[in-house]
Amino acid sequence: MTDAVVTRFAPSPTGYLHIGGARTALFNWLYARGRGGKFLLRIEDTDRARSTPEATDAILKSMAWLGLDHDGEVVSQFEGAARHAAVAHELLAAGKAYKCFATQDEIQAFRDAAKAEGNSTLYHSPWRDADDSTHPDTPFVVRIKAPQSGTTVIRDEVQGDVTIRNDQLDDMVLLRSDGTPVYMLAVVVDDHDMGVTHVIRGDDHLNNAARQMMIYTAMGWQVPVWAHIPLIHGADGKKMSKRHGATGAEEYQIMGYPAAGMRNYLTRLGWSHGDDEFFSDAQALEWFDLKGIGKSPARFDLKKLENLSGQHIAATDDAALQREIIAFLAASGGDALSEAQLAGLLAAMPFVKERSKMFPELLDKSAFVLTSRPITPDEKASKHLDTVSRGMLSELTPQLQNASWERDSLEAVLNGFAEAQDTKFGELAGPLRAALAGRAVTPSVFDMMLVLGREESLARLNDAATDQG
Repeated sequence: MTDAVVTRFAPSPTGYLHIGGARTALFNWLYARGRGGKFLLRIEDTDRARSTPEATDAILKSMAWLGLDHDGEVVSQFEGAARHAAVAHELLAAGKAYKCFATQDEIQAFRDAAKAEGNSTLYHSPWRDADDSTHPDTPFVVRIKAPQSGTTVIRDEVQGDVTIRNDQLDDMVLLRSDGTPVYMLAVVVDDHDMGVTHVIRGDDHLNNAARQMMIYTAMGWQVPVWAHIPLIHGADGKKMSKRHGATGAEEYQIMGYPAAGMRNYLTRLGWSHGDDEFFSDAQALEWFDLKGIGKSPARFDLKKLENLSGQHIAATDDAALQREIIAFLAASGGDALSEAQLAGLLAAMPFVKERSKMFPELLDKSAFVLTSRPITPDEKASKHLDTVSRGMLSELTPQLQNASWERDSLEAVLNGFAEAQDTKFGELAGPLRAALAGRAVTPSVFDMMLVLGREESLARLNDAATDQG
């Protein structure tokens, strides 16, 4: 196909964006964006009983978090109902579809008889070739005339050629008896009208392709490139569900995974580029192709996700990371950070983002700069602030007053003080952590002092030295 690539993501707004749907959207986005094409978004909201504005909003928010921007306006499938019906009437007028007046009771009686005789229960309507003059004045559905012999070949970029015998295809209903179009018709018309060149979707839709091709063929429209991707399974090899943990994309944002890590992991989930595991968005856009998608279901592995997320946190620009943490706190209902806290977090970022796999862990490491005096040591940290250690802090503070507030100078002063006290620096680090952060486990003492600055560091050390508990 020589035309510009156009892909689409078409979720049903009946709930959150499933992680499998998020990966489908990502694959479509990568394929189009990597080729200078268009990525379109269509909301398949024809199920009016289950479709909700809240679900649509949740889908849009999850896609925005994942950075999956789309071209043009969001298309509502429901709003195109008149166009979908018009196509059915066009096929009717061309003799490629027909009115079927069979009642549900008649169809069921046909199937019961076929089953009893051991024949196929695929319904064959007696109205397919009936003369218009025999049509009764009763409700009818519009059915497409399916090919009755030969085969239909679905040329799939992932699954390979899939051949289906045409005698296994029924005369699919296009319009219900109330004149409303069915989903299968709406999908084809929308994809054609939107100029979609590549349909990349879950392999649970593979059988639909043969039936949808009947409409493309009948209308003389070009069939898109098919790519049906395997579904995502849990660690136990079964289809991903709530029992495996979070299944909604928004839940991963709330848990504190970075969007870049999620994109990397989902891209790698069922697709590969050699042995590459960690890669940037630019690399993914350059490398992603349909040939790299495997035929077997991918297994969701939280440990791999966490590992990749940690690598992306470490590699992300500090200011960009700060912005994403602000969004994480808003999404998860956490307290917003003040301007002073945001400035402190930015200053601490180079020292806390290494080896932080998720945002809660990063924020926990940043607690020393997000809190304010007076520092209340936790239970473990309090054990490091006995009379002897308070005495050491009292002696140390004056020596730091005139020290150059640079790492080399601070290291020299603290190591020299420890030596003078006939102790190891490790023995001094515990009281310093307790005084500076109120915790026993913190970033490096020197990192904290550099981030906090001279005035705040000395004030915290003095508080700890003079506090008698």
